[in-house]
Amino acid sequence: MAAGARASRPQVLVCLGVLLARWVAAGFEALVIGEVHENITLRCGNVSGPRGPVTWYRNDSELVFLLSSNSSIPPAEPRFSLANASSLHIKVLRPQDEGNYTCREILNETRWFRVWLQMARGPYEVEVNISSTGALPNGTLYAAKGSQVDFSCNSSSWPPPMVEWQFQAPDSSTETFGNNLTASCFSLLLMSQNLQGNYTCLATNMRSRRQRKVTTELLVYFPPPSAPQCWAEMSQGSLMLQLTCRWDGGYPDPDFLWTEEPGGVVVGMSKLGVKMLNQSQLSDGKKFKCVGSHIVGPELGASCVVQIRSPSLLSEPMKTCFVGGNVTLTCQVSGAYPLAKILWLRNLTQPEVVIRPNGHYLITQDGQSSTLTIRNCSQVVDEGYYVCRAENPVGVREVDIWLSVKEPLNIGGIVGTIVSLLLLGLAIISGLMLYYSPVFCWKVGNTFRGQDMGDVMVLVDSEEEEEVEEENAAEEEEEEEEEANEGEESPEEIPKHGHIHRVTALVNGNVDWMANGLQALQDNSSEEQSDIIQEEDRPV
Repeated sequence: MAAGARASRPQVLVCLGVLLARWVAAGFEALVIGEVHENITLRCGNVSGPRGPVTWYRNDSELVFLLSSNSSIPPAEPRFSLANASSLHIKVLRPQDEGNYTCREILNETRWFRVWLQMARGPYEVEVNISSTGALPNGTLYAAKGSQVDFSCNSSSWPPPMVEWQFQAPDSSTETFGNNLTASCFSLLLMSQNLQGNYTCLATNMRSRRQRKVTTELLVYFPPPSAPQCWAEMSQGSLMLQLTCRWDGGYPDPDFLWTEEPGGVVVGMSKLGVKMLNQSQLSDGKKFKCVGSHIVGPELGASCVVQIRSPSLLSEPMKTCFVGGNVTLTCQVSGAYPLAKILWLRNLTQPEVVIRPNGHYLITQDGQSSTLTIRNCSQVVDEGYYVCRAENPVGVREVDIWLSVKEPLNIGGIVGTIVSLLLLGLAIISGLMLYYSPVFCWKVGNTFRGQDMGDVMVLVDSEEEEEVEEENAAEEEEEEEEEANEGEESPEEIPKHGHIHRVTALVNGNVDWMANGLQALQDNSSEEQSDIIQEEDRPV
């Protein structure tokens, strides 16, 4: 019987082949996609209700038995099993499992169902390559502004996948660059800020519709366009020095390094460019250098230098104020960097007392110049030393100003006294000039009267008469001696003209008259001299 069974199997297969040929002409009932290494279940038709005995075959060049609902017949492979009393369940699919499968069911009649199984694989890995970029520690890529960036993407899959690129800028919708059946490559020639965002490569298996994608964030960096700026200032509420360095206009923010110059001793590094130094690290004239570095260059970075200076003070050492008046003390600071803080103090007690603005004191400051105005000066309260102090983290300077408060002077009395003294001096000088040089006074008087030719007073002293007078005096002495010797024999005295002839000529408004008067005076003088000579020649 067993031999008969073995003899009848080829006949059955021949009959099944004839029936399958007819069914192939009619087409497949179902198309199933299976994924390699996964499990799949092939259904034996879309029949509901009770099912009869089922047998599954593989359609190659000939029918190959796989599985039967008859438990006495083992499956062709352990991977095959019956599910739901009629479906073929295949575990761990292999690429060679792709093909046609046939199900035969016997229930009142024999029915055949054919299933086409297609195998798909992947995409398993998506490889993305973005050239001309750098990477941050977290994996984010960056490119320099204005550079060229090349993009490529590929994936392993069966059948070959559909690959496409997508771009999404911050706060924008997704934009598709294009697609390709095997790989996708493109280049961006000039990177700019609007090309910064997320780039996604999407690979799709067109058979299984499975997808895999890789998203890469690409940032566009650029250094600041200008040179860095640095400065020093005094921190709020303390005498510490705050160094600040700014290099704006780039993305991302640069890093800063502070060093002492010369020598290059590192003071500190900061992302914000701010460094605090205490007074022990400072000295007058010291230089600090800030070096800014950016991730995309320049390679040597950019720098700026700060030199700190202690303040210098300039002020008047003494000031005077009258009782009840106002006085202003001025203090000028120069050379201080960072700018100095200016205080006014009274050096009356220890410790010194800082002057605060109130109704009696008014303090104003314009840049590095400060003024202290004292109102309604009092000798008891306000007289004394005032201190102007300028301080910055580098040093402290002070200057003392002495304020003297005095009683107001009688200005009217002083002015009257000065005027009286001037008038008295003028009178004395005029008298002396009139006494010793009347002609000069007369000319000065005419000058003040503004006359070209006014009344002219001419005083003439005859020098010749003075000489004659001297000779006459000598002769008189000789005559007296002779008279004493000769007795009473003496001629009659001849009157002598021993006095000085003083002629006053008053000429009103005419120079010629004045000249005539002078000429007449000279003639008279000569006549008198001749008379004197004749008398002297007469015998005694």
